[in-house]
Amino acid sequence: MKKFLSLLVLIFLVHPVQASDNIEIILAKLNHALANKKKYVQLKEERILNFKKIKSQDLSKEQEYNYNEALYKEYQKFNSDSAIFYVKKNLKIADELHKKDLFNLAQLHLANLYSSSGKYRESEAILKKINKKKLAKSLLPNYYITYREFYEHYNANSRSRELIGQITKYHDSLLGVLNPSSLDYKINKILKNIYGRQFDIAEKQLLTLLKGRKDDNPQYAMITYLLGNISKKTNQIDSVKKYYALSATSDIKQAIKDNASLQELAMVFYDLGDVDMAYKLTQSAIEDALYCNVQFRTLLMSQVYSIINTAYLEREAQRKTELKLYLLCISLLSLFLIVAVIYVYKQMKKVSRIRGELYETSQKLVKLNKDITEANDQLQERNAQLSESNHIKEEYIAHFFNLCSAYINKLENYRVILNKKATAKQFEEMYRMLKSTTLVDNELQELYKNFDSIFLNLYPTFVKDFNALLINEEQIVLKQGELLNTELRIFALIRLGITDSVKIAAFLRYSLSTIYNYRTRARNKAIVSRNDFEEMVMKIGLISQKA
Repeated sequence: MKKFLSLLVLIFLVHPVQASDNIEIILAKLNHALANKKKYVQLKEERILNFKKIKSQDLSKEQEYNYNEALYKEYQKFNSDSAIFYVKKNLKIADELHKKDLFNLAQLHLANLYSSSGKYRESEAILKKINKKKLAKSLLPNYYITYREFYEHYNANSRSRELIGQITKYHDSLLGVLNPSSLDYKINKILKNIYGRQFDIAEKQLLTLLKGRKDDNPQYAMITYLLGNISKKTNQIDSVKKYYALSATSDIKQAIKDNASLQELAMVFYDLGDVDMAYKLTQSAIEDALYCNVQFRTLLMSQVYSIINTAYLEREAQRKTELKLYLLCISLLSLFLIVAVIYVYKQMKKVSRIRGELYETSQKLVKLNKDITEANDQLQERNAQLSESNHIKEEYIAHFFNLCSAYINKLENYRVILNKKATAKQFEEMYRMLKSTTLVDNELQELYKNFDSIFLNLYPTFVKDFNALLINEEQIVLKQGELLNTELRIFALIRLGITDSVKIAAFLRYSLSTIYNYRTRARNKAIVSRNDFEEMVMKIGLISQKA
């Protein structure tokens, strides 16, 4: 379903003009809206809740009346019980203010809510108490609308020509008091044309009003609903589905629970034989009517629901019968398949024995080949290690003899100097020379320098390869004239096979804890696994790789 919707949206983006009239796309949007109906209700509830939170405690009575009026409008088509609650609060406020116009407006609201909720007697009693002659001119449209909708709601319960006459009467009266340039006047004028069966005129007027309006416009659902009614009366089935679906989608997105489009569209799909879609739409419409407590909608839907539900149950029964038939066929086919499998199994078992023997032989050959390959790899690795070891020994033996010779010469020179000092009885100078660590420090620096030089001669790319094992921010940058630093020297010794921290500490003249810290810190900076880091360091500059 998601792939289908995505495809439809893509078509809409590529061909916007054609897609706007594509019924499949419109119905896909309706299905999407139905699937997300709870989300739209939640958004509506959050908006109302946020509006309630901003209420000030210092509102005047008139301001509180206007605040309740705003909440009434939010709840009117959403939850009639809540709307009634705020209208009753306004009745009390208007009575306290002694403002008849505000009191009459609240009464008209309450009468309208009562009639939609099925409380016809209470609604009629309120309307009879209102003196039309004493009503403010601005309230006359509300008065006629309330009376007209009262008879429309009552007509849903008990249809009669007398009630239709009353509806027409108050509709005409409404047109007489509305501003001819207002949208309400234009829509009600169009309704009159529809009642007079002037469908072409009404359709043109509605299409003009629809132009430029988006589906979040409060009047969009009403205009498309009326276009659907006209299409229904003129037997334009595609247009009926299109406009009712557009109207229903708009109502769902705006969380309007008092709507007629879903019910009408459900009957269209039922007449077309699509019982599943009709049932889905009917279920949604009944949920909305019960949620909003719109009694006359519930009554209308119950009549439709009984018809569609019966058809749906019949369809489900038919599907179950078909399913049983399919299961029977599948069972017979399965039985035949089992017999065939048993026969094939016996034949395959004979072949399997031969294959088993061949397989065992081949496995032995594979294992033997694998053992030979592993032995060969081990020999190659040992040869590489021996070659590298020999190379290192050759390099270090030569440098070792050179260093030994140099150190013998230095010791001889130091002995001659001390002998001269002793002969000259310069004992304090001798004591100062013997006490000083400068000679040792210099020799250590010389030793490390020689070590660095010899090591880099063996592994010229060691620093670069070592940095490649670290994350970019932690790579080592050597100072000018520096061949290796302490950290690199530690891992140079590890590369040479000296992995014992005690020996490394003794050679570099550091504490054991310092060596541990350097090794741990380097592992933490590694771009590779901490456990594999030192093993990878020991593979840097392998002779086999360089070759």
